[in-house]
Amino acid sequence: MSRQFSKIKESVASWSDIRQLLRGGEQGQLVPVVIPKDRRGFAWMTLVFIAIYCAGMAVLTDATVVAALAAVFFLVVGLIWMWRRAIIEIEEGTTGVHSHWGAITGTLSPGRHYLWLPWDRVDAVVDTSTEIPYSAPIVACPTAENVPLKSIEFFLKFRIVDPVAFVRTIGAGNFDLVLSSAVQDAIRQRSRRVNTERAYDLRGSDVGDMQDALNRQLGRYGVRITGANIPDLQLPDTYQAHLSTREKVAKELSAYEREWELTRKRRIDTLLMEIERSKKTRDARVVEVKAAHNTARKDVARMLEEQATEAQRVRWEIEARGRAELTSAENEAKALRRLAASYRDNRAVLQYELARRRLDVGAKLAENAPQPLVVRTQAGTGDSALSTLLLAQLLPRISAGANGQAPTS
Repeated sequence: MSRQFSKIKESVASWSDIRQLLRGGEQGQLVPVVIPKDRRGFAWMTLVFIAIYCAGMAVLTDATVVAALAAVFFLVVGLIWMWRRAIIEIEEGTTGVHSHWGAITGTLSPGRHYLWLPWDRVDAVVDTSTEIPYSAPIVACPTAENVPLKSIEFFLKFRIVDPVAFVRTIGAGNFDLVLSSAVQDAIRQRSRRVNTERAYDLRGSDVGDMQDALNRQLGRYGVRITGANIPDLQLPDTYQAHLSTREKVAKELSAYEREWELTRKRRIDTLLMEIERSKKTRDARVVEVKAAHNTARKDVARMLEEQATEAQRVRWEIEARGRAELTSAENEAKALRRLAASYRDNRAVLQYELARRRLDVGAKLAENAPQPLVVRTQAGTGDSALSTLLLAQLLPRISAGANGQAPTS
């Protein structure tokens, strides 16, 4: 880390060296302002006086032509010399501060300008486009616990926005002192608000408030801070050793935490795998149960459908049988009605047929009727034993003959 402040100064140089000083500095120091040496003079007046003398010689002597030519020659050379000395070229990115009889009257933009009068001068050439870097290491800067930090390096960039105010008010040499004091004060105020154990947080931290404070302090000098940061800092050796131990413990703790985190993640992953496996098993069983349920529902549905079909078939058979029986009964009733009608219409035929059937039945009954047997006995006498015996023997035979059986002997 750098142990020295950046130095800002102004230099006096010829016009040919201004560019090198503004861009590269001088002996490691920053040179934002260069005071140019005035290269103009009154030497060209000598040639004008010689031209006047030659003109007088041409008038007073006989060497008129030669003296006139010499006068014209010296006059032209003097005028050319004066024209060359009046040219002022301002480098691009810089601004010239113009003065008249020592009073600053304005600025000169980049480009070529002509200063014909000797009392018109360029007091300074100021770099107004480059952001000038400035480094400021602060030593023994105390923290909130009053622990002096070994060093803090503060880096900023500034640009001169008002060259007239900068040259007239402060100048480069005095600005170096003012800027270093303002930077030290800003850094010490910032370090006072930081605990020692959080000191490393200052590296790369936001220093926008410090930049605003510096702009408020340096704005009246025509300077604007364009950027600032704290690139590095160093703690005291003892505290750094203590902090190293704490960092070592913190690293070990972090390693243990990472190891425990890995172990926890492995266990969580194992549990998640088991959970996923259980979920898959459960899902498989659920699928099986659903399949069995669907199969049972299909079987029940098929059985219900079969029963419904059988019931429908039985119902249809019963209905068909009932309809057939009903139709048969209706047909029989119709036939009976028709037969009754025909019987009613043909009563005489029926009566004749009934009478004929009665005759047939009477004839058959007469044919099968038993024949009477008359046993004649003597008149006036009662039944004897002999006649009774004979009658008892003849009656079975007669009965058998009447029934169509052969009489027994």
